[in-house]
Amino acid sequence: MENLYDVQQLLKKFGYIIYFKNEEDRLEMMEQEIKSMYQSMLIDKDTFLQARLSINQRRIEKK
Repeated sequence: MENLYDVQQLLKKFGYIIYFKNEEDRLEMMEQEIKSMYQSMLIDKDTFLQARLSINQRRIEKK
């Protein structure tokens, strides 16, 4: 997972389409869904960490 688009595609694969006008809200919701998927064992630890890294990198870019 190299960027936010990859995270969106992962979420879409599981039926999650997240759209908020405010980007910070969108990133927060994406992070919560990724966390939920990991806790439910739908994704492995590497995928979870890579997704979180991509989300956090996007937050840093926007500052």
